[in-house]
Amino acid sequence: MVRFETPRFGILEVGEEKIITFPEGLLGFPDIRHYILMDYKDTPLKWLQAVDNPDVAFIVAGSSMLSLDYSRELNAATRQCLQLENDEDLAILVILRVEGEKVIANSQGPILLNASRMRGMQVVLEEIK
Repeated sequence: MVRFETPRFGILEVGEEKIITFPEGLLGFPDIRHYILMDYKDTPLKWLQAVDNPDVAFIVAGSSMLSLDYSRELNAATRQCLQLENDEDLAILVILRVEGEKVIANSQGPILLNASRMRGMQVVLEEIK
């Protein structure tokens, strides 16, 4: 069990099997490599809560919930980083941020998760013109 205190949720205890490792961190947070997913109230949204730095947490949504259709054709380096052998284990999340009354999705920087290996990475998509 890993135990840590967060400003949003108080003291959390999670099993090591629930910790998602991001070998390269997330964009802007390269040194924070361990996160957990937590439910966000009674919604399909989740919190991606950092274990390494409990002050860091992101609201995320599944890409399908936002009707974002990402190609699931991953290159070999991405597959290797995720240790992805089975495409059914791939989950794609999008970070959301709230600005005033607006909710903005970072559709250009989806998070790829291998749900069975608990490994993740964030990718940057080139703008389509």
